[in-house]
Amino acid sequence: MLVDVISARPLKGHRLEIEFEDGVSGVVDVKELVDFTGVFEPLRDEEQFSRVGVNKELGVVCWPNGADLDSDVLYSLITKQPISEIEKLDVARA
Repeated sequence: MLVDVISARPLKGHRLEIEFEDGVSGVVDVKELVDFTGVFEPLRDEEQFSRVGVNKELGVVCWPNGADLDSDVLYSLITKQPISEIEKLDVARA
């Protein structure tokens, strides 16, 4: 994982305001990322969706029911960089 998520704040319409440890932040529409089936089905309910948090150990957006979102995908969406480019930056930093 390139950059850890340090905060996630729920917004109306199944959107999240996300901040990464490098200061990058932005809004992601979760409806465009997931079908609300399986582990994500309970999140269809905005009240359940609003229980979002961050697993500080893993640096990922997560919910109490075990659903989580890949930080690389979120970072790619917010920065508008393909994941392949983000991975190259990660290798260069190592």
